[in-house]
Amino acid sequence: MSDFNEQIISEFRENNGHVTTAGFGSNLVLLHTTGARTGVEHVSPVMSIRDGDAWLVVASAGGRPRHPAWYFNLLQQPETSIETPEGTVAVTATDLDGEEHARAWAKIIARAPGFAGYQERAVERRIPVLRLVRNP
Repeated sequence: MSDFNEQIISEFRENNGHVTTAGFGSNLVLLHTTGARTGVEHVSPVMSIRDGDAWLVVASAGGRPRHPAWYFNLLQQPETSIETPEGTVAVTATDLDGEEHARAWAKIIARAPGFAGYQERAVERRIPVLRLVRNP
């Protein structure tokens, strides 16, 4: 894990989910995934938007040509957990497509316009949006 991510994770945990670094504010969750090949647990800070009782997260990888590793891990093991300012929540991830993706993407761009630039840089790939729904 990068030093930057370590710093973000520490700041998130020390400040009840509020991260001043890079202006993230309270728009992050800490996504727990298990490596599909390695079985190793990973924690990734990801931008999130509340969508009713769910969270929308974006697998942007900053517009790089490949999806982030956590995205592939979630496809393999969609039941996971996230750390939020309210505590740890068990969730199930769904990769959105079609109209659901378009509606979610519009919400994300309205809230964080910088993601439009990530999509322009990604060129060959559509940036995935996932809905994390609280498990009963």
